[in-house]
Amino acid sequence: MNTTTRIWLVLAALNGLIGVSAGAFGAHGVDDPRAKELLKTGAEYQLIHALAVFACFALWRAGAGAAGAAAWLFLAGCLLFPGSLYIMALTPQRWPGPVTPIGGLFFILGWATLAWAAFAGTRSGPPA
Repeated sequence: MNTTTRIWLVLAALNGLIGVSAGAFGAHGVDDPRAKELLKTGAEYQLIHALAVFACFALWRAGAGAAGAAAWLFLAGCLLFPGSLYIMALTPQRWPGPVTPIGGLFFILGWATLAWAAFAGTRSGPPA
């Protein structure tokens, strides 16, 4: 397995790991209802986008070169959207609140880019 493949798959898997961990902690490790809801929402979005990164990898391998950009948008969204929710759930900090919608914007841009990548199907990625 080449380094690029390994990086994509590791990043996608780590997002899945963090999403499951945050969801489990929200369900079993906190009592505060607001913290539970923030962790649940963050975990849901992180898990969906971990799978989206795997889909991007598959499309990129099939020749849709822009899928690589979509994956990076999803990864940035995971850092900002669930990441800001996790900070607010686990600390008294509220400054990450305005960061959350920026992460959502990255998710939206990622889906638009992934749709374009699938539609255009350029051959700038590696051979299938």
